[in-house]
Amino acid sequence: MATLSPFLAIGPLCFNFGAIESSKLSVVTRYLCKSKVGQSLLRLDIGRKLFPEEVVENAMPSPRWSPDLRCFAVSRVSVEQTEQSSTATTQVDEPKKLSTYLFRTENGGQIKVFVRKKNVKYVVDIEVSSVQLSGDDGQLVLSGGVYRSDYDNKNQVIETPFIARSSSELALELEFEAKEAPSYFSFLLKASSDANLTGLEIRSHRKTNFCVPIGLEQGYPAPLGLSFSTDGSMNFAVYSRNAERLVVCLYDDTASEKPALELDLDPYVNQTGDIWHASIEGTWTFVSYGYRCKGDKEAFHAERVLLDPYAKIIGSSIPNHHESGLLLKHLGRLCKEPAFDWSSDVFPNIPMEKLVVYRLNVMRFTEDKSSKLSADVAGTFSGVTEKVQHLKDLGINAVLLEPIFTFDEEKGPYFPCHFFSPTNLYGGPSNGSVSAINSIKGMVKSLHANGIEVFLEVVFTHTAEGGALQGLDDLSYYYRNTTEDLHARHALNCNYPVVQQMILDSLRHWVTEFRIDGFCFINASSLLRGFYGEQLSRPPLVEAIAFDPLLSRTKIIADCWDPHDLMPKEIRFPHWKRWAEMNTKFCTNIRNFLRGEGALSNLATRLCGSGDIFADGRGPAFSFNFIAKNFGLPLVDLVSFSNAEIASEMSWNCGKEGPTSKTAVLERRLKQIRNFLFILFVSLGVPVLNMGDECGQSSGGSLSYGSRKLLDWNAMKTGFGIQTTQFISFLSSLRMRRSDLLQKRNFLKEENIEWRGSNQSPPGWEDPSCKFLAMTLKVDKAESQLSSVASQLKGDLFIAINGADKAESIILPPPPEGMAWRRLVDTALPYPGFFSVDGKAVQEQMPGLVAYEMKSLSCTLFEAYANGS
Repeated sequence: MATLSPFLAIGPLCFNFGAIESSKLSVVTRYLCKSKVGQSLLRLDIGRKLFPEEVVENAMPSPRWSPDLRCFAVSRVSVEQTEQSSTATTQVDEPKKLSTYLFRTENGGQIKVFVRKKNVKYVVDIEVSSVQLSGDDGQLVLSGGVYRSDYDNKNQVIETPFIARSSSELALELEFEAKEAPSYFSFLLKASSDANLTGLEIRSHRKTNFCVPIGLEQGYPAPLGLSFSTDGSMNFAVYSRNAERLVVCLYDDTASEKPALELDLDPYVNQTGDIWHASIEGTWTFVSYGYRCKGDKEAFHAERVLLDPYAKIIGSSIPNHHESGLLLKHLGRLCKEPAFDWSSDVFPNIPMEKLVVYRLNVMRFTEDKSSKLSADVAGTFSGVTEKVQHLKDLGINAVLLEPIFTFDEEKGPYFPCHFFSPTNLYGGPSNGSVSAINSIKGMVKSLHANGIEVFLEVVFTHTAEGGALQGLDDLSYYYRNTTEDLHARHALNCNYPVVQQMILDSLRHWVTEFRIDGFCFINASSLLRGFYGEQLSRPPLVEAIAFDPLLSRTKIIADCWDPHDLMPKEIRFPHWKRWAEMNTKFCTNIRNFLRGEGALSNLATRLCGSGDIFADGRGPAFSFNFIAKNFGLPLVDLVSFSNAEIASEMSWNCGKEGPTSKTAVLERRLKQIRNFLFILFVSLGVPVLNMGDECGQSSGGSLSYGSRKLLDWNAMKTGFGIQTTQFISFLSSLRMRRSDLLQKRNFLKEENIEWRGSNQSPPGWEDPSCKFLAMTLKVDKAESQLSSVASQLKGDLFIAINGADKAESIILPPPPEGMAWRRLVDTALPYPGFFSVDGKAVQEQMPGLVAYEMKSLSCTLFEAYANGS
């Protein structure tokens, strides 16, 4: 028999009550403890295991122990696991689990303890062997009591003598009412030679009491969190390496401030490695749970009730009274995740280069009254479902949701408290976790049915103050003894093994349970830190996500924006040809160029898919391009504000700060907005729109995330809203129709691009005074030969961008043979003529010569088409 140390081994066993084969039948005295009165009972010795079901009961009732009893300290001993076997009787009964323990005593003896459930009671059978008593009339007495936590009464002790089965073996059986479970039975032995029962006390070889759980199983260390067995029992498992003790707090009322029951787990029964675990029957009426950790006073707050970091369903808020130690507002719910009908749901699996992404905040998207949604739908996941037609009208095929994890409501969604459940705020009027779970699943299923993928912004680099991990084991989960900056930010040690595993488990949970299509990792540069805050060239977490069998099939995007600094960080991100990135350089270079700064070389690089970043084995499809985000200035403010306080935004007010009625300024702003959108959609990569930019949503020039307003759906009906949404829809359709040139997974070949500067001269790539750039995208003849007949009719595209404050005369290159040029876009023209689906033919000034006058601060697009088409 192998010794399992340092924890107790529990061997589960089922009784099979039927016919038996045994020639060993003997009589022994069994004692039920009550005022030290003994009773003679029969015993079946089957296979040398202790008796059990068929006995002759005397008239005395079984004892009813108080749940408040406790005897001395909890046992901390190593035990040997006994063989698992089955026992049977002539009676027919339901199979019951048997937990078996084998202890060693300090004087070389052995104690076997069997815990089983008999009908509505728990039976504890104790065998003692090889214990040397003092004198011929020596007597062995059990002294002990039941307890649950440190709050139980420690003074009530029960003592009862053992009965000899042989010269070297003693036995005793105790019964406990079901209401006393779950609990622990802690005991020691007293060897005496007189009637006063005074004498030698016998404990474990570790000098501690013997301890066994009643109605509380050892449980399993995996999976972490709350799980349910086939028999309905509930298993709790949580990681805490540095906690000396862990208490399971069970609540029978969602509004209760204090737990109805606390179970102080025994480290030698309920701990495997650094994982604490226990299992209780599912028949209990508890509704929620949490944990308390005990240990070093500087690292642990013993009175603080902690949320299980792996909880899948989070209960409603509980009273936040500091005197009670309940610094968290949430507890895990003791129930399974609701079933959901995913039948007919199919992952869209849209190729990355085909994506058009729309970033939104779930609450702000539909909470405004202008959405005309009912109060129970507005501002929820279901509200997004109701507005799916708006997304389709824009040509959107992927939505990127701002973080939806449970978060700090004061600081916002970028400061999460938990990683496995959606915030209850987005679930509906009940604000319940189950409602939120069903609501988001319904949203995902509806979006999938409309060909739209769902991406989540996720924050795994830090938690809000009082997050689910704080107080559980800060030395493992967080950076400690490093820089004050990391400590103050509650920065998670993401590449520490247990944190890495938690992040992977969370991501897999969202893919399998919610069918999420991709993730955008906020503050991704912090994922590259090692155990001590150092930068890693090959961070384990980033690599693990890239090669995970499940996650590698999703879109994984790195966004190096830091919610603390409100600034993006430029860094060379390791990718293993799997990671895409939010392209900050695209944003800064395009903003700079359209405000009259920046070189043509930067503009050309962004138009062609940012080869300086993604030519390392990935390609332009891995570049997620954006002009405006949900932090900083929205699109309309980029052309309306440019004071010193927002210099970092690289904006330009077009001649007047803030709101104005000047026609010239308003026209210039309108052109600039069109220019931003045009460049975003004709550049290689994935265009990312921001909620509200299609209708001119403004933050009043404020960079604060909190200054972002609810989406005003009435603004969609204004002249600006109508023409901008139509323009975006046109650009989305254009990208799809000309996917051969605008939606490429690989970079364009040099021979398929032709560049021109002002006056038909070569571009002045690094000349800061040069503000005009034209490019011809030529159809790849080799690819055309492999394509269908319809695609062979596609012609070249001519794109010109004039960032100067003066007009520019351009000469279009000769079109391919048998084709002519038509104008699709000129951002300087008034609505509705500034874009056209069918295009407008451009007349030749003379055979083979097409000239066109471009106005200042404008963009144009021409397409070659076959004559007669």
